[in-house]
Amino acid sequence: MGITKELAGFVHRLRFQDLPEEVVERVKYLFLDFIGVAWRGSRERSSRSMIRFVRDMSRNDRTGVIIGTNEKVSCVYAALANGTSGHAVEMDDVNNEASLHPGVTVFPSALATGEMTGASGRRFIEAVVLGYEVMVRLGRALGPEAHYRRGFHPTGTCGVFGSSVAASKVMGLGAETVASAVGISGSQAAGSMEFLAEGAWTKRFHAGWAAHSGIIAARLARHGFKGPRTIIEGRDGFLHAYSDRSDETRILADLGSRFEVLRVSVKPHSCCRYMQPPIDGILTLVRDHDIRPEEVERVRLGTLRAGSLLIADPREAKYNPQTVVDAQFSMPFGAAVALLYRKAALNEFHPAKIRSVEVRQMMDRVEYFEDPELEKAFPKQWGATVEILARGGKRYLTRVEYPKGDPENPLSWQELIEKFNDLTGRLMTKERRLKIVDQARGLERICSIRDWSPLLLRH
Repeated sequence: MGITKELAGFVHRLRFQDLPEEVVERVKYLFLDFIGVAWRGSRERSSRSMIRFVRDMSRNDRTGVIIGTNEKVSCVYAALANGTSGHAVEMDDVNNEASLHPGVTVFPSALATGEMTGASGRRFIEAVVLGYEVMVRLGRALGPEAHYRRGFHPTGTCGVFGSSVAASKVMGLGAETVASAVGISGSQAAGSMEFLAEGAWTKRFHAGWAAHSGIIAARLARHGFKGPRTIIEGRDGFLHAYSDRSDETRILADLGSRFEVLRVSVKPHSCCRYMQPPIDGILTLVRDHDIRPEEVERVRLGTLRAGSLLIADPREAKYNPQTVVDAQFSMPFGAAVALLYRKAALNEFHPAKIRSVEVRQMMDRVEYFEDPELEKAFPKQWGATVEILARGGKRYLTRVEYPKGDPENPLSWQELIEKFNDLTGRLMTKERRLKIVDQARGLERICSIRDWSPLLLRH
């Protein structure tokens, strides 16, 4: 049996009772994180534009909740809007080894199909686990660096597979039908990295479109439409067409005994994950040694080669960001705001900071280089080295092995709730926040996602 069919069979067979308690707990943890970033992301201009579009496309169908708004639209378009919003502020979860963001495609897909079908919280959890499983395994097998060098964004390309699997599970499709849904997904796998050229919004769109397209694939398969059931491993399939360094053995290895949802990182900073280890190192040094911005003469950052195309090259553009998207993918900018404000959250990645003279001056003191020592542990470790040269010849050094939010250095439940409150505090009442946290932590007890989802609307 081929890889695609093996995965489809696993998707069909997995049941809630097969899941370890830590896996169930992790889904609830990541769902709360997704709700927070999507709620806050719904306020972004890109999201408001998307909401206008999906409202126009839905017409009389008002069954799917757009998180953080008063809007209901067609469920399949709600997935598009929620995925786009969830990816808008660069604070959504990420799998390091696959270099992709699973939550912003899988959760919108499972939520939308749960609203369509009235699925239970337990079925929702099954679907999310499987969506993460397939999406992350595909990303890892592609080899993220090779995939990036072809100009692809793995959240978009792998995300449609994760979404189709999640939707298929919620719909209760059989193994052969799931295989067709995955096959159909292969003809929708897209996402160009060209957004980096001018700070465009299309990266945010990739997550939403993957969620939307995956649901379409599953629904087509349910109606009998046939997709190639060798789409992953075939001669012209996903692994061969989208990478020249793919390793298909990584897809089925430990399937069922190792769950990828446990290998996902949560972001404390509002920028590309490749920027977060150096930022963590800067924050550690400035806080531990009380280094004031005016004392900083030079900062040298050792970074990972795999992230260079995103945060380091071309250098001229990275030292001259023009938009928020540019800033979220500029290592000099991220370092500068961390040095100046001891934070790198939403308020720091703001147009006013991009125009700030003091930020621009601090960026000029930032240097970075690809550190070959860091490559030895990559991708299991997304490390960084940080050296700050200060007045009086003082020199401060640190090395980050696991940035904050990694499974090896996680945010506690309380820290995650604080992140949720920071993202949503001005957008909803304390009572609403407490209720959402409580409901997310009891997700498996929800009888109907359709009846529950209006809690995510802004009233």
